[in-house]
Amino acid sequence: MLDDAAAGAVQRRVLGDADAAARVAAGDSEPGGTTTTRVLPEQSALTCARARMEHALAAARDTPAGDIPVGAVVFGPDGTPIVAATNRRQADNDPTAHAEVLALRAAAEKLGRWRLEDCELVVTLEPCVMCAGAAVAARVGSIVFGAWEPKTGACGSYVDAVRAPGALYVPEVRGGVAEYESQRLIHSFFSDLRR
Repeated sequence: MLDDAAAGAVQRRVLGDADAAARVAAGDSEPGGTTTTRVLPEQSALTCARARMEHALAAARDTPAGDIPVGAVVFGPDGTPIVAATNRRQADNDPTAHAEVLALRAAAEKLGRWRLEDCELVVTLEPCVMCAGAAVAARVGSIVFGAWEPKTGACGSYVDAVRAPGALYVPEVRGGVAEYESQRLIHSFFSDLRR
């Protein structure tokens, strides 16, 4: 059991504690002589996801003409991008040439293994059923996507294929990262088609 002095030395304040914040701003110390400091994590999960989404957005901007601009990037266990891909259905006349499927194939080939549980798939548009299924089959550790797709999205919008009841493997999912930028690419593509 800690005595009062030791307890005061290890006392922690929760971020947002108004009286602690006021003492820090005034340069005062905690009762018992310890100084309160407000320390944020070095990099939050959302900040990291946003930075990774920039890679996927860059890939989407390189989508061949005629294909819906979607970019996907697989990040390795150390956080570095392994591969990037874009939609290529029109360019390759291949109905399975979605950015996610192409990125997962290339990552598996590059790593020499099909299990990607220590990798993250980052894509600008919510994966469809095929792509969500491919991500689950590859055992990706997590999926991060930008724009929600209410008509075909399979990570919670239309259906939730990645968290289906009885699923043998369920990756973490974070949606809506850089949503505006991702939607803008899609809307611009379809606006140009309607002209």
